[in-house]
Amino acid sequence: MSLTDKAMTRIRELIQSGELPPGSRLPPEQQLAADLGVGRNIMREAVRALVAARVLEVRRGNGTFVTSLQPKLLLEGIGEAVELLQGDTMLELTEVRRLFEPVATALAATRVTPRQLAEVKGHLDAMRAAADDVELLNQHDAAFHRAVIAATGNETLSTVLEGISSRTLRARVWRGLVDADAAGQTLREHEAIYAALVAGDAILAQAAALMHITTTETWLRAHLRDDEPATRPI
Repeated sequence: MSLTDKAMTRIRELIQSGELPPGSRLPPEQQLAADLGVGRNIMREAVRALVAARVLEVRRGNGTFVTSLQPKLLLEGIGEAVELLQGDTMLELTEVRRLFEPVATALAATRVTPRQLAEVKGHLDAMRAAADDVELLNQHDAAFHRAVIAATGNETLSTVLEGISSRTLRARVWRGLVDADAAGQTLREHEAIYAALVAGDAILAQAAALMHITTTETWLRAHLRDDEPATRPI
């Protein structure tokens, strides 16, 4: 382990122990370097790395602080990495979504509020109205699932699933479904998810979500090729 890695580990330990709680200010450079047992250059490298990881934040003229450490902040980089995936790794991503999202949808069915149901319905109605407009379909499809998962009240789960639901991948799938005249079936799958939420039926919600994600996975297996970059414009 490099000196920089050791310094990063030590800072994380201070945060985990509560010595540096969320929102707290780091000691001055000289003191922090001494506390970590490293030179100031190594200490600065460690701090820069943790800033990039959203564990720390620099406030100009005020110092360096521990962030809120909320899941949405720490995990939001997942989405940026997902957008770069290609070929078979995109299929792996869909498999991960298949493992998590149906269970999350079942949980949402037991917790969703009337206001949240209205939001889900609003995006479903917008998808119906979008017809063959892939851009709008993609936009409201993502918002539909985001609203469903938000109904779980689990911010960590919401952040992870939002991160793995690649915008590029969704757009490609919608383009393929529209071109194949299969968008109607996918819309009906969204309607089934919504109906299960309205009924508060966790088992039905999980089954409906699984059916929907399986449709996406089936399309991908039929159309995605390693020699066709998943990030190309469509």
